[in-house]
Amino acid sequence: MTEPLRVVLADDQTLVRTGFRLILGADGIDVVGEAVNGAEAVEAVRRTRPDVVLMDVRMPEMDGLEATRRILTGAPGAPGAPGAPGVPGAPRVIILTTFDLDRYVYAALSAGASGFLLKDVTPEQLTAAIRTVRTGDALLAPAITRRLVQRFTRRGSDTDALHRDLAPLTPRELEVLGLLAQGLSNAELAARLHLAETTVKTHVARILAKLRLRDRVQAVIVAYETGLVSAGEQPGGPTRTGIR
Repeated sequence: MTEPLRVVLADDQTLVRTGFRLILGADGIDVVGEAVNGAEAVEAVRRTRPDVVLMDVRMPEMDGLEATRRILTGAPGAPGAPGAPGVPGAPRVIILTTFDLDRYVYAALSAGASGFLLKDVTPEQLTAAIRTVRTGDALLAPAITRRLVQRFTRRGSDTDALHRDLAPLTPRELEVLGLLAQGLSNAELAARLHLAETTVKTHVARILAKLRLRDRVQAVIVAYETGLVSAGEQPGGPTRTGIR
């Protein structure tokens, strides 16, 4: 029998935490910890070792951005749990915000968060999001992340690029990364490059491994921050929103 998902809720609003806890419990997802600020969130993760953290951005004492950084760079190991490269056992972090283009969201994604949700998310979207990131997928379509990057990269962000050296990538992998950053799905990449979709998936997996990235969200950010793709470029395929 599969063990239930374990989640930590970090939000300074009691009503938000209560509502989310009820929604998750009704869908068989365990809330193993709650926090009203970033420091409590870091401690709750250390104590409970959850699969996923729902992290508010704006909280007192320590905000969600700093808490995300600490969680994803110093989580204790947990056999079999997903984690960031080099950080065994780190949970997936989903950022909660009331603004879909909040600069803090961009910084959190750069720090390693797997996506973000607006606080008016539906119950179905909330539970689907948690299950999506738990499997190792990114919560955002690359096209959404592209909007964030276009708006905030090269504006003096205090967040360093995740990985500015693309030298390990082959010419084909650089091509795939550039198209991925423009919002193309695996199927669209395959059609554009005249490759099998399985081959495209292999290229994407190798890109993530070589650059030590968690998911496609971070790959999109790296493509823009390194200058591989410019903010003015448009995707070669249809722009999508939602979970991909």
